[in-house]
Formats: sequence, C-alpha cells, structure tokens
Amino acid sequence: MAASSEHVETASTLTDSAEMDKTEAPETTRDPETSDSEPAGLEPDPDEDEDEDEDGGEPPGPKIRDTPQDIRLEAIANTVALHPSRDILVCGDVDGDVYAYSYSCTEGENKELWSSGHHMKSCRQVRFSADGLKLYSVSRDKSVHMLDAERGQLVTRIRGAHGAPINSLLLVDENILATGDDGGTLKVWDMRKGTSIMDLKHHEDYISDIAVDQAKRILLTASGDGTMGVFNIKRRRFELLSEYQSGDLTSVALMKRGRKVVCGSSEGTVYIFNWNGFGATSDRFAIKAESVECILPITDNIMCTASMDGYIRAINLLPNRVIGCIGQHVSEPIEELAKSWDSRFLASSAHDQLIKFWDISSLPNTTVNEYRKRKKKDGRMKSLTKKAHGDNDFFSGLVEEAEKKEDVEEEEEEGEGDSDSDSGSD
Repeated sequence: MAASSEHVETASTLTDSAEMDKTEAPETTRDPETSDSEPAGLEPDPDEDEDEDEDGGEPPGPKIRDTPQDIRLEAIANTVALHPSRDILVCGDVDGDVYAYSYSCTEGENKELWSSGHHMKSCRQVRFSADGLKLYSVSRDKSVHMLDAERGQLVTRIRGAHGAPINSLLLVDENILATGDDGGTLKVWDMRKGTSIMDLKHHEDYISDIAVDQAKRILLTASGDGTMGVFNIKRRRFELLSEYQSGDLTSVALMKRGRKVVCGSSEGTVYIFNWNGFGATSDRFAIKAESVECILPITDNIMCTASMDGYIRAINLLPNRVIGCIGQHVSEPIEELAKSWDSRFLASSAHDQLIKFWDISSLPNTTVNEYRKRKKKDGRMKSLTKKAHGDNDFFSGLVEEAEKKEDVEEEEEEGEGDSDSDSGSD
C-alpha cells in the first residue's frame, strides 16, 4: 500500500523542521542511578596497558592498540552498524539520536563525526547502504529516515510508515528496503518513490529481524510469536510460516552458503532450518545462554551470538559447537553486533552505554573437530580474544549440573562419532 503523499517528505521540505521539538517523552531503559553518568567519550581499557611501562627509554609516540577504545554514549544504543568500506560506525539510541564516529587503533583517535536528532522516539535500527553514502534508520515513532551518511543530514522522511512502532530494518538492494513492526506487519519499500510495494501481516507479534537470500527473492522474518515467516519479494506475496517454536524468535540469518537458516530465540536455543524446508526445523542447538538476541555470520560455518547475559559467543554450525568467548559487557544485555568492512573487528552495543570492539581476525581460521572433546572438569571454555576474560570468569556461572551431565554423556559417546549432521540438504 502506498503511503499518502502528505506523509512522504524530501529534503526540500525538511529544512526548517529537521530539528523539531520532541513532544513525546523518549523511550528509555537507563538505570536512574547511572543516567547522569560521565558525558559521552571514550572508556579506557585497563587490560590494554600491560606494556606501557616497558622500554622506558623509547621516545614517546602514539600508542597502537589491538582494538579501538570503547566509545561511551550518553544513552543506551539499541543498534550499531559499521561502514562497508571505511573505519566509521553509526549507532542509534533510546532517545532517538543517531551518532557517527570514526574509529582507530591509535590511542585517542576515535572521533565523533556528527549526531542527528530527527527521530522523536527510540531509534530501533540503523543500516548503511551498500556504497556507504546513505544511512537508513527506523524508530518507535513509526517513521523511516534516509540520511546523508557523510554529514548526517536528513534527505527523506516517511512519516507514519507503519501503524505500529517499527522494530526491524533490512536493505534488500540500493532502492528496496524491508521494515517490520511491533504488530507483526512486514512492509517492503521502493525508496525511489517513497511508497510501499508490499504490506502484509501474518505474524501475531513483533518482527524482530529480517534476512534475504542472495538472489534477493525470498525474505525471512523472525517474530516474537515464535515463528519464522517466508515472503516472496518477486511475486509480492506471503509463502508460509514455520511451526511455532518455544519462546520468541529474536534473530534470523543465512549460513552454509544459503543452504541453512538459523534463528535465535529468547530461550537460548538456535533453531536450524534447511533451505526450502522452512516448515519445520532440521536441528536445534541449546547454547546455555539466557537468550540469543543477535546472530552475526562470520564465515559459512561460524557465527557470533549476543545474549542478555552480556556474553558474545563464537559458534560453529554443523557440527554444532560453542567455540568460545569473544568478549562480554559484564552483566549488561547486548543489543546488537556488527562486523567491520575488513572483517577484523566486531563491534557490540549494550545497556552499559558502551560500544566495544573485539578482534576477530583469527576467527575464520578456527577449525572444529567432528568429535566432541571431553570438557574440562570446571566447565570453563577458552577465551578467543585478549579482552575476553574467559580464563577467570567466563562460563563459571553456567549451569554446573548440566555441564556435569554432558561430561558423563560425552565420555560415554566419545569415539562413536558426532550426532550433529548436515541433514542431507548439502
């Protein structure tokens, strides 16, 4: 359904209204005890200072770190996206503001580039265009914005794009984007006209995430009603819903060169579907996390997941293994993950009002044995980055009874092969 022309605005009509007063109280989940904390800036990483006193005779110079410094924000960031070809990130927060930063491994070189306050309520998701020139954002205020990514200026606004707050956003190509709202409605937009070309409601609850296949033909949606939706963009029609799963489906991604689809859930289980077998799962994998809020593919087999427990886990798919810990926001739920253009860094946003960076350059070279290795008696698993304090405290808080039970089962099964199989679709 096309949005009415009065609801579609362009830059020429927005010159005087871009910085309108925010008339409604912004959505916020900040702890009142921390909401007045130190202003936006950079948070030093104590574990990066280990060599600073060595070689005292050398002339002083800029310190080069393994990862950029943390970026401290004024409010919780719901979403983070990294530029497709430059060391730039953008984030959207619960106050409706969008910020752009350049990041660097040189100490003190992270810089705020611009900020935009065009949304009147919480910014739910931001995404760069493939060329990095445009930035799209969606909000609880039901609007879709397109910004000039270089300067942060508003180019196009679609007011009242949905009847309910918009929760998810996907760029299909340079002109087509898909949005999902809190009521379960999926819309597909042609941004050349500012009109929707698909408007379908088949979910009973919010749409948490959207993915598309490489051919740009099939849209997949994850929903809080526990189902995955399948929509055909080319034919502009609904195809089917999967069986209901336990808990909300919080994320969806394609793996194994598009032959597998994975969905995260609020119960900490990853559900695996075969491509063209969307009705029922082919496998499932419980990772002992509070939830799987975000899934980010790193390679065909390896993905990173973010959870409400504050941990970022690297997971291998088929055989299904938790490889280890990438990092953590201590006791703070993580909202979103993003990968840098050169696949060197992972960025994470969480309720501690920090954007953190993690070195994942070695992750693609990780191999996983087909046979399960006997776990350590203390149930701990290894850290995969210097900043992941896995040797001291990671996994020590997981359910110890479940660990002990698995140890016994795996000891009995050792040498008999692995039960995880690639269900014949490959």
